[in-house]
Amino acid sequence: MSLRSKTLELIRRRQQYLQGGGEKAIEKQISMGKLTARERIKAILDKDSFQEYDLFVEHEARDFDMGSKVLYGDGVITGTGTIFGSPVCIFAQDFTVAGGSLGLMHARKIAKIMDHALKLRIPLIGINDSGGARIQEGVNSLAGYGEIFFRNTLASGVIPQISVILGPCAGGAVYSPALTDFVFVVDNISKLFITGPEVIKAVIGEEISMEDLGGARVHAEITGNAHFYASSEQECFEQVKKLITFIPWNNSRRALPFKPKEPLKDFNIEKIVPEDPTLPYDVRDVIKAVVDDSDFFEVQELWARNIVIGFARINGESVGIVANQPMYLAGVLDVDSSDKAARFIRFCDAFNIPIITFVDIPGYLPGVDQEHAGVIRHGAKLLYAYSEATVPKITIILRKAYGGGYIAMGSRHLRADFVFAWPTAEIAVMGPEGAANIIFRKEIAESPDPEKTRQQKIKEYKEKFANPYVAAAKGYIDAVIEPKETRKMLVHCIEISKEKVNTNPPKKHGIPPF
Repeated sequence: MSLRSKTLELIRRRQQYLQGGGEKAIEKQISMGKLTARERIKAILDKDSFQEYDLFVEHEARDFDMGSKVLYGDGVITGTGTIFGSPVCIFAQDFTVAGGSLGLMHARKIAKIMDHALKLRIPLIGINDSGGARIQEGVNSLAGYGEIFFRNTLASGVIPQISVILGPCAGGAVYSPALTDFVFVVDNISKLFITGPEVIKAVIGEEISMEDLGGARVHAEITGNAHFYASSEQECFEQVKKLITFIPWNNSRRALPFKPKEPLKDFNIEKIVPEDPTLPYDVRDVIKAVVDDSDFFEVQELWARNIVIGFARINGESVGIVANQPMYLAGVLDVDSSDKAARFIRFCDAFNIPIITFVDIPGYLPGVDQEHAGVIRHGAKLLYAYSEATVPKITIILRKAYGGGYIAMGSRHLRADFVFAWPTAEIAVMGPEGAANIIFRKEIAESPDPEKTRQQKIKEYKEKFANPYVAAAKGYIDAVIEPKETRKMLVHCIEISKEKVNTNPPKKHGIPPF
């Protein structure tokens, strides 16, 4: 065969592979409101930056008439590219080819690009759109998933791993996204579940829709499995690209700095927190009042809303933010909010992102339901995460800081580097009302006017303990600052702590309360 003939054959084969499952399959994909795998990759990456690998890989299965079937690329596209100039490895399952089902060669392609990402120490993005394991390949499919899970675990804390769910992700396949750092879902498109509606109906006789079982909203609001929720694929891709700007390539780097910007004037920090400590407010307004350009990129916005987490910049430097949210459950800590914050803190610590904590917490949520749900174990995760973190840790106490919640929310006792309090801060074992009822119970009961005495004792307790100056006198707080000084202090602390060195005792690894 001449060189020209070989070139023409290569072009012909390449065109076939680029068509995936063919025109009809592509049309069906589009009719479901979904982009094709290649369109998705191009939408995420910089223009003309994608370099595809293993284009001509095919399956090796021979049972169940598989030997006669050509599955172009074996249903997954892999390669490298850039996002805003930063390099990434990427793979996208192609639902037009055998439903994106995972066989041995499909899995090997994914494993190979994962190895590439870890070796090159750059982020990995996986786009999941698959019917699950390829049944015709039997245990080879299961082995493929195992290889992927193992690599997810090895890469954890070394390179950022991002999962984008743009179709079904069923059975064992869901555990790869669960092992990654961030999961993105899209309304009416993303589906994650262990067992499908048909199996549930067969086993327990219950009818349930796919959306109610494992739709995007379910995982964004109820399970907490998803970190970002979008109404369209394009919105999702913009979220992925924005996230990349806040995080470093790997755990030996810092996130690339941006040009510093002042906060917008829309947020007056001195008027956000009400003087009445019983009134709620949106802590995100406090965050936006101090971060660059008032740009706060919230993570898991719809789940465990009593705590707020996300990324922002202070003087151009990426920071992770954790804050109690008085708008929901008064900002208490519970099972879900403890998990949410602890996992985020560990990500920031792994990737050299300073942690800023805004505190306004009445304590842990009481009640039988929380006790039975394991609030002790889950709450301990937050203590563990803050204590273990060695990145710069800065804490601002805005208002309430009571009991175990005060300790858990990045206190000096968990080795925060800087702790500041606003004059409105109340730091005590418990709230003034409850404390007065306990401490002065006998006096109140024997008083001719118990309610008047109770109010006097509450006032007395507030004056003695519900202020920041007692803690400041003990050295637990570095300074009591006016709200308007908050950004200036944060800029200063971030700048002087850039070269912070802090190591934990040598060990193979700790044992968090999983």
